[in-house]
Amino acid sequence: MKAILTSILGGQKITDGKRFPDKLPETNGLLKIVRAFWKDDSKIMVISGSPGYYDKNDSVLFCLKGAFSLSDLSVSEILMCDERNKEIIERLPEMDVLILAGGHVPTQNSFMKAIRLKERLQAWDGLVIAWSAGSMNCAETVYAGPELPGEAIDPDYQRWISGLGITKINIFPHFEALKDEMLDGMRLIEDITFSDSMEHEIIALNNGSYIVSENGVETLYGEAYSIKNGELRLICEDEKYIQLRESAGLADSLTRSM
Repeated sequence: MKAILTSILGGQKITDGKRFPDKLPETNGLLKIVRAFWKDDSKIMVISGSPGYYDKNDSVLFCLKGAFSLSDLSVSEILMCDERNKEIIERLPEMDVLILAGGHVPTQNSFMKAIRLKERLQAWDGLVIAWSAGSMNCAETVYAGPELPGEAIDPDYQRWISGLGITKINIFPHFEALKDEMLDGMRLIEDITFSDSMEHEIIALNNGSYIVSENGVETLYGEAYSIKNGELRLICEDEKYIQLRESAGLADSLTRSM
């Protein structure tokens, strides 16, 4: 299995408040990597990050179809798996590409467990492309950081949950957009994420940055930070990449230019 775990996949633009397809971004070589792994006439299944929001899911599917065409990625079939049609997960063995969409991490995680996605992936050898919540849920143990009002102060909210086991890395997406955010009267990064990083390493990705997993090797492309034991450290910059060691997020000392 190969995996591309992004902060944001792109492939859409907003015009007059409506979403339309757009070419996948080439930032930090993302589209080049996708093309290198892509099979002609790929069959694709999308796992929703918001399985009960059908209008949103239909919009995501519409934009992805157009984005792949605009990006010269040939597709023979693309399916959306959500609460309307959970049974289509039975067709996973036919698929060349599995896309894990963004959304609410615990909600998507529960849906993945309901369709037994982790177990099904054990015998599947295709390409996984994920963004945001989808990337976060790829971890063996997922950091489901609070994101909705009330979650940060809820003593029963579970911040660490079991995931798909595609990687050991805990991803925090959209870092540049969220680093100054407040939640439940607390600073999202300094008061919440720093506290959760004690004895854990979390890799914060800017939009446009991503991690590629292939043959047991994980490579990080673009600007990213390590958050561990309450400390923030820049580990990679745009137009550069680093190898990540097996122990999640421990960066190779050598940063390479693209």
